[in-house]
Amino acid sequence: MKRRLATLAAAAVAAAASVLFFVAPAYAATGLHVSGRAIVEAGGQPFVMRGVNHEHTWFTSETDSFADIKAKGANTVRVVLSGGRWTANSASDVANVISLCKQNRLICVLEDHDTTGYGEDGAAYTLDQAVNYWIGLKSVLVGQEDYISINIGNEPIGNTNPGQWTAATAAAIQKMRSNGFQHLLMVDAPNWGQDWTYVMRDNAQTVLDADTLHNTVLSIHMYAVFNTAASITSYLDTFQAKGWPLVIGEFGWQFSSGEVDDQTLMAEADARGLGYLGWSWAGNNDPILDMTVGFDPNQLTTWGQRVFNGPHGIKATAREAAIFGGTAPPSTPPASTPPTSTPPTSTPPTSPPPSGGCAAAYTAGGQWSGGFQGEVKVTAGATAVKGWTVTLAFPNGQTITQVWNATVTGSGSTVTARNVGYNGSLAAGASTTFGFLGAWTGTNGAPALTCAAT
Repeated sequence: MKRRLATLAAAAVAAAASVLFFVAPAYAATGLHVSGRAIVEAGGQPFVMRGVNHEHTWFTSETDSFADIKAKGANTVRVVLSGGRWTANSASDVANVISLCKQNRLICVLEDHDTTGYGEDGAAYTLDQAVNYWIGLKSVLVGQEDYISINIGNEPIGNTNPGQWTAATAAAIQKMRSNGFQHLLMVDAPNWGQDWTYVMRDNAQTVLDADTLHNTVLSIHMYAVFNTAASITSYLDTFQAKGWPLVIGEFGWQFSSGEVDDQTLMAEADARGLGYLGWSWAGNNDPILDMTVGFDPNQLTTWGQRVFNGPHGIKATAREAAIFGGTAPPSTPPASTPPTSTPPTSTPPTSPPPSGGCAAAYTAGGQWSGGFQGEVKVTAGATAVKGWTVTLAFPNGQTITQVWNATVTGSGSTVTARNVGYNGSLAAGASTTFGFLGAWTGTNGAPALTCAAT
C-alpha cells in the first residue's frame, strides 16, 4: 500500500535457510491453483500475472478503469478493498468488481487493505479480522474460483515484531480453508510487504504447509529495499531454489536512486515466469506512483509508460488467461524511452518477397540522441514455417540494447534474432513482428536483413 511509503531500516542478511522443496500434490477441484512454483488454470494452462493495482476502495466510481487497464494489455488487476478501516466494500460492490473483471477478461486479485502495517499502524486490522471480512463475502466469492484469487490481507505486518507473521498467516489460511474457501490464496510478506527482515523468506514453508489444499502463493512487495539488481536477484533466487510459488504483488519504479530497480525486476520476472502487479493505476497521495494522470488512459505517466510499454512490460509479456481465450502478447509494444524526436518512417523489405522460406522488413521507429526504436516484420512464404531467424547487419555500427518478441544472439552491429515460443509457427503468408531498442552515433541507417525459416 503506497498511500504512504513506510520508512525502512537496513538489515543484515540472515543466514540461509536449509533448502526445502514445495510440491503441490493437491488443489481445488476447479479454478486457479498452484502447481509447483507456477500458477495454473483449471485446465492446467500456466498463467503468469501481468497487471496493475487499482485503488477501488477509495475511488469506487472509477469503474471504467477495468476496461482501460485491459486495453493497455494487462491480464490481471489487483483490486483494493476494505472491510471497514475505510468505507467498507459491500458484497454487492465486490460482486460488481468481479463482474467488471470478467467482462474485461481480467483475472481479479481481491485484497483486503485493512491489515496494512499491523503492529506498527494502530489503525490496522489483524489477519483474523480480514478473514472474517472474506467470510462475510463468501456468497459472492464461491463459484468464482476460475476468475479470482483472494489476497487475504495487504502488507499485514509492519516493522514492529515482524516475526508474528508466520503464525498469523498460517492461522488465516487455515481459517479460510475451514470455512470452505477453495480459491487460490495470496499472502503478503511482513515489513510493509518488503520482508527486509526475511521472515517470509525463512519461514514460507511453514505457511505453505498450513494450507490443506496446497493452493497458496507468496507475494513480495518491492520498493526501496530492492533498489539494486543484486537485491532483487538474490531474493528471487532463494524462492526459486526452494521451489516456492511467488508473485511480485506490488512494485514501484526507480524515480530516484534509492527506489526499486524496476527494469531489473521486470526482466527477472519475465525470465523466471513470475507474475508482477505494478502499483498503481492512479489515486496515490504521492502521484509519482500514478501510472495515469487522473485515471485518464490516454495520459500515461513516465511510470505508466515503463510498466506497460517497456521491453519486459505488460504489453510485451502478458498472455490472456485461457478461460478468456488465451491470446498472446501483442507483437509490437511501443518503446518506454525518451520521447521521439522524429516521426516513424517505413523502409521497404530488405530481403526479397518469399516463395518458400520467409522475408523480413524493417520499419524505423522514433529516434533520439543516442537511441532509437525499430521493428522487423517477418512474413512466411508460400508454405508454413515452424520457426524463423533474422540476421540484422547495421551499416553504421549501431547495436541492439533491448528486444521483445524475439531472442537475440551475437554482439556488435550484426546480430541474429530468433522467434520465441508463441510467434514461431506461421501459416503460409502470415506475419509476425518483433521490436527492439538500439544505440547509435553519427548516422542511423537501416540494417540489411536476411530471413531464414527453421
